[in-house]
Amino acid sequence: MATAVSKLPTLHLHSALGTIPSVESSSSSSVSTARFYARRNLTSLSSLIPAGLSRGSVGCCKRRSCVTVCAAATPAAESSKTSTDRDDRVVQISSVEQFEKALKDAKNRLVVVEYAGLKSVNSKKIYPAMVDLSRTTQTAVFLLIMGDENDDTKELCKRAGIEKEVIHEEEGIDAEQLENDVLYYGDPDAPIHQLHGREDFESLLRKHKTDDKLLVIDVGLKNCGPCVKVYPTFIKLSKRMADSAVFARLHGDESEDCQELLKLMGVVEVPTFLFVKAGKLLGRYVGSGRGSLIGEILRHQGVRVT
Repeated sequence: MATAVSKLPTLHLHSALGTIPSVESSSSSSVSTARFYARRNLTSLSSLIPAGLSRGSVGCCKRRSCVTVCAAATPAAESSKTSTDRDDRVVQISSVEQFEKALKDAKNRLVVVEYAGLKSVNSKKIYPAMVDLSRTTQTAVFLLIMGDENDDTKELCKRAGIEKEVIHEEEGIDAEQLENDVLYYGDPDAPIHQLHGREDFESLLRKHKTDDKLLVIDVGLKNCGPCVKVYPTFIKLSKRMADSAVFARLHGDESEDCQELLKLMGVVEVPTFLFVKAGKLLGRYVGSGRGSLIGEILRHQGVRVT
């Protein structure tokens, strides 16, 4: 799918894992649609949802606490003085060569690309959030492309949707959701074990079988809005409880091995949080309620929750 200039503003997140979320505005000026894309992994991983995992086998939890959030759009940027301020880290791209070099130089870091319009009213709203996020997220690279600046930038907009498959779609995007997406797809500093299959899962269980720490495993999908929503809370808890708990994450749609692991664990809705201690499953919590998640962790640590 090619992204036309008339569809601006659009946000893409390029990840070392191959996941490329994009935020594409609808024809309405007040609502945008977030679409998450993935490139085929070069390490022969199986197809992602929905092709790899049959519909209905694992889905986002539909409980009140974890429904997909819809919000007013806060679209892309204004190519004005703010985009050239020396104190922000948003780099404006004006040619195909600059864009390809920026992606190459980023290496394994997350790349957030904003496709904006010089004359778009909507393109003035999300740029301040992009700038703020670029200052606080030093591990990601932030790029700005003005789709109607020249022929090269128009070409970049046309190329934006090529060779990707949709793995998640979400209506409504705001500054908080943008920040959540960046954390979910590219925060290498979070003290969270990334599990890529059964071998990683079993190794983690063996490692902590004899200690007294609670093992909290976040089981989700790349195409799950509620999974993205609750993840910032999961990161904060992992930092605060590092002395008493171990936090890990598994994407069920990453490979066939992960899909089989979800079936073995009986996971049918995501996000699902598993609580393990001394090699034994103590319980699970299904949903994205932040308070409920904290309460469940404390309860399994022996803290009385009223």
